[in-house]
Amino acid sequence: MQRLLKLACLIVALGISATAVPAQACPMCKIAHEDSTDPAVAARPRAYMYSILFMLSMPATLLSIFGVSFYRLAKKQEQLNAELMAAMDSQSNDPTAKPEEESR
Repeated sequence: MQRLLKLACLIVALGISATAVPAQACPMCKIAHEDSTDPAVAARPRAYMYSILFMLSMPATLLSIFGVSFYRLAKKQEQLNAELMAAMDSQSNDPTAKPEEESR
């Protein structure tokens, strides 16, 4: 039964891929790739590429900045907690420390 199911999926996938048409470029990409003697028009595809790269890099940059900031904040808090615990331990183990009077 499993073999028959795999064979059916393979046949369906091959049928779909055989009828697929090549992807068409969007209208703006078509205009950007048209041949032109104007240097500004010839530079347009590169400008589109840079704008797409910029848009894709922004979320990663922001998440990285927040991640590093929170990591540093957590490490700093961990260090402060360790220093506080060490100070409390040294205070409780100090034999010269005066015992605190209990309130009556």
